[in-house]
Amino acid sequence: MSKVVLITGGSSGIGKSIGEFLHQKGHLVFGTSRNPKNYPESQFQLLELDVKDSVSIDEAVSQVIRAEGRLDVLVNNAGAGITGPIEEIPEEEIKSNFETNFFGPINVIKAVLPQMRKQKSGLIINITSIAGYMGLPYRGIYSASKGALEVLTEAFRMELKPFNIEMTNVAPGDFATNIASGRYHAPLKEDSPYWKTYGKSLELMNEHVDSGSNPNMMAEAVYGVINTKRPKIHYKVGAFMQKFSIVLKRVLPDKVYEKLLMNHYKL
Repeated sequence: MSKVVLITGGSSGIGKSIGEFLHQKGHLVFGTSRNPKNYPESQFQLLELDVKDSVSIDEAVSQVIRAEGRLDVLVNNAGAGITGPIEEIPEEEIKSNFETNFFGPINVIKAVLPQMRKQKSGLIINITSIAGYMGLPYRGIYSASKGALEVLTEAFRMELKPFNIEMTNVAPGDFATNIASGRYHAPLKEDSPYWKTYGKSLELMNEHVDSGSNPNMMAEAVYGVINTKRPKIHYKVGAFMQKFSIVLKRVLPDKVYEKLLMNHYKL
């Protein structure tokens, strides 16, 4: 059955792959972008939306409802990367990242809920990150913002059950997208006490993205969730070792797991 789907951050990367896949499967897809005119060749319609701007959120959601009379699925995908020693990341950049990765998704959810309650049905998929399951060195702010969204979903799900609205997380590992070029990097300064360790970690992070999995894996995963009557709370998508790292965190003593991460990042 064809569904009306809204995907935030649908102009590139994972969001674009999800949108194209769902479009090809016959769903009616609306993506969003801060500048949709820059993507005239999009396979599906792009609406103007900035997750930091509640007015633009409300207008984009209203456009979908006016056009189709319903909204079946929200894929909260828009997000931003951020790296750096926590001590050296400016406070305004930390707040900006949370505005995009945490508060933005909350506001989009709030905008779609009245329509989903009216329909007595709906599905909200929050795209989080495997990084949100652990505090990663020099990615601590990103881990925290995505981890916050993971936990928020657990609470939100229970509040929405009386309205027949489902919510779930899909956490990707490293995928071959342009996220590295768009994320905030704290400057790598030679006079910083973190210069050597941050530099090594930054190189490793970029290598992981460059050699990451095909984002079509995420598209297939989201398609599977949409076709699941009662979705699970958490889904993880990515390379085996990335998903297995979550299992290790659950079973290993904290300091042993910390040592594994430090060895991995050459700290």
